[in-house]
Amino acid sequence: MWDYTDKVLDHFRHPRNVGAIENPDGKATVGSLACGDALTFMFKLGPDGRIAEAKFQTFGCASAVASSSALTEMVIGKTVEEAEQITNREIAEYLGGLPDQKMHCSVMGREALEAAIHNYRTGEENVVQVHDEIICTCFGVSRSEIERVTKENGLHTVEEVTNFCKAGGGCGMCRDRIQEVIDEVNHQAAAVPAPKPEKKLTTLQRIKLIEQTLEEQVRPVLKKDGGDVELVDVDGDTVKISFRGMCAGCRSAALTRDNLVATALHEFVDPALHVEMV
Repeated sequence: MWDYTDKVLDHFRHPRNVGAIENPDGKATVGSLACGDALTFMFKLGPDGRIAEAKFQTFGCASAVASSSALTEMVIGKTVEEAEQITNREIAEYLGGLPDQKMHCSVMGREALEAAIHNYRTGEENVVQVHDEIICTCFGVSRSEIERVTKENGLHTVEEVTNFCKAGGGCGMCRDRIQEVIDEVNHQAAAVPAPKPEKKLTTLQRIKLIEQTLEEQVRPVLKKDGGDVELVDVDGDTVKISFRGMCAGCRSAALTRDNLVATALHEFVDPALHVEMV
């Protein structure tokens, strides 16, 4: 007996948006009955360009039904571009999690969404990967699909990949090749250096950088027209300034504040800074 969450059981017993849409904007079928799971997913856009309706028809286990049902709820109200960002991991999390051996159902949902969006944009019924190597012939799983589930879900073993896309779950002849792909993906990921965290400025360093920016980026521009600027105070993210010379009382002072002073401080110090005139 699988350890399903209450939300998985609810979507299985009471699936949302089952059926078909007349003249859908995007439609696709993924999986196959021969492999045990198949899903047809379709959507229709509203006048505002957002997905107004989404429906599915599926053949499979409780996880397949629940994942398909959850996917329809997740995409409704989104733009196509927003829906395109949904990952299989997010589908599983929406359901409160899936058993490891059933994660492939969430992957099937993501594949169906991707293929339906491809259909919407091109009119093509199938997503064709040119020159894509089929590694698992039993389930027709390509190299790019194995690479994708490995990257998106941080997988390291053949057993984990099998849980996510069934590759290696048939005759087993491809298992060594699958492990090679997994190792290649993880080696490439390890070779990319992690971004260094930005060093946070102290209050004193921040004030000095503000003064330097005013001195080097702002004051020379103002002095060309007989004006100047003085730093009055820094209170959190609020920088208080006072214009001097020809800039004092100028009708364009607000524009100068926004287009010159604030722009310079945002670029060279911190985009969060707010500039006030006193």
